Amino acid sequence: MAAQADLSSTIPIFPLTGVLLLPRGVLPLNIFEPRYLNMVDDALAGDRLIGMIQPREPCARTPAPEVYSIGCAGRIASFEETDDGRYLIALKGVSRYTVLSELPTTRGYRRVQVDWEPFGEDLEEPDPIEFDRDRFLACLMEFFERNGLRANWQAVRETPDERLITSLAMICPFEPPEKQALLEAQTLAERADLMTTLLEMSAPPGGSSCDPARH
Repeated sequence: MAAQADLSSTIPIFPLTGVLLLPRGVLPLNIFEPRYLNMVDDALAGDRLIGMIQPREPCARTPAPEVYSIGCAGRIASFEETDDGRYLIALKGVSRYTVLSELPTTRGYRRVQVDWEPFGEDLEEPDPIEFDRDRFLACLMEFFERNGLRANWQAVRETPDERLITSLAMICPFEPPEKQALLEAQTLAERADLMTTLLEMSAPPGGSSCDPARH
């Protein structure tokens, strides 16, 4: 595990709407814009950290839209260059951060000064949590069915709590503000409760009871 003192106070950011990275989660990315190819090159030559963050206005027609104040940094864990010059990378989530200020762009990509301190627990393995896992899985199964998604439910049931909540928060097609709320949930237990609520709210009126007995 990295220590906060080992994390740079300046990081590049990659603003993407609806994309969520969480600590210890893994996010695959397909990089093709020249400025972000530059960003990956520079990250690989340094500490390999890239800060994922969402724009506040997803449809803003500007090269530098205003971003949320909280994002999550990941370290490049794998890298592949394609024949047509794209980079296929995977970021392993390290820690969330608060944006303090934005710096001048470097080789076309944006950089920010950040504060890691509010999220020191991101660098530690979380304690076991108590949440209604049966209800959560019932809601999840209904959500997947409504959205035409498939899953290996035996594997899902056997997945440890943190990995389950983290991976599902990242891949479920929630709205960008909901993704941001999941990111900003202070603890894993709060994120699990919020996930359950979002899954329940996504059902049509009277269309779901999230009753474990039905599954």
